[in-house]
Amino acid sequence: MRISAGTGVVAGLVAAALLCVITGLLPRADAGALGERIAPVLGFVIAITVVAELARDAAVFDVVSQRLARWGRGRVVVLWMLVVVLAVVSTVFLSLDTTAVIVTPVVVVLAQSVGVSPIPFALATVWLANTASLALPVSNLTNLLAAPAIGDGPTAFLALSWAPTLAGILVPVAILTLLHRRTVFGTYKTPVPRRPADPTLFWSATGILLVLMPLLALTHDVWIPATGAALALVVLFAVRRRRALRLSLVPWQAVALAAALFVLVEAAHAQGLLDFLTAPTASGDSPGDLFRLAALGAAGANAINNLPAYLVLEPAAGDPVALMALLIGVNLGPLITPWASLATLLWHHRIVALGVTIRWSRFMLWGAVAAVSTVCTAVLVLVLVSG
Repeated sequence: MRISAGTGVVAGLVAAALLCVITGLLPRADAGALGERIAPVLGFVIAITVVAELARDAAVFDVVSQRLARWGRGRVVVLWMLVVVLAVVSTVFLSLDTTAVIVTPVVVVLAQSVGVSPIPFALATVWLANTASLALPVSNLTNLLAAPAIGDGPTAFLALSWAPTLAGILVPVAILTLLHRRTVFGTYKTPVPRRPADPTLFWSATGILLVLMPLLALTHDVWIPATGAALALVVLFAVRRRRALRLSLVPWQAVALAAALFVLVEAAHAQGLLDFLTAPTASGDSPGDLFRLAALGAAGANAINNLPAYLVLEPAAGDPVALMALLIGVNLGPLITPWASLATLLWHHRIVALGVTIRWSRFMLWGAVAAVSTVCTAVLVLVLVSG
């Protein structure tokens, strides 16, 4: 049996993490506290992934894309705005990985089916998967980690995140619209609508999603409604389409990678290896400190991936405003390197499978423009709304 390079890397990181626990590099008390912190986070990741995958199998996203094509009435700019809304809603309520993995192929195939270049649509999904993921705790794994320290419940998080999130949406969309204006301001022929193969499955899955999304925005322990929705969909598919239930619905590799990174970074903190990075650098009162922390987060994300970058720098954020500045860096900044976020890697795998070619040099160039302008704008509005 062949093992892919990615699987081998994850296995190596898991082995290293286990070694840290066994040898005591991560003390038992610290390991227990870490387990209590990350168990609900990883539980949510598993549940929301199952929800998204089964919703796709029920044709929810396919039907939505067909509706968008009809609502666009042959004008690409209208279709473009509708796709942006779809990517934002998917990212905010179902997490950035859902947008990268599930929404990306839907909008790429949609663009191809109406004879429009899929490049701007593909870029919109990957950029917005990252930059719109600041809105709610459920939008990004880093948010779930930071949310308890920012405040009690999603409303406290949203009070600080709403303005930077708007910047994270408007700035990248403006750049992409300007860059691909010839495509965006064109026309297309409206496709013939198609019915889902199993209307009962489709409407039931749609209803579950419509109930779940507001619960994710209002509930403190988001893993509970996500798990409930996942179980409801599993029961629904067990009755209507049992063959769709498979072990691969669970993102084993992503969960193992996240858990290993949690342990390794916590062990490094416990041994004092990261003390030079984690002296508090932002009190929440100085705009300069907030810009510096966001810049460190963005640079770290593009260098080593956004999750370990957040874990390394988290102790440097001294209060909720500083934590939000760090989240701006690690969420809105990973637009440059292919490995800056897991969502980008998953997105690239999907577009290659669909025959879409993206030159990394061009991707990184415009990603740098978008990352710098978006992060700076988002920190500026954070300073304004936080007083």
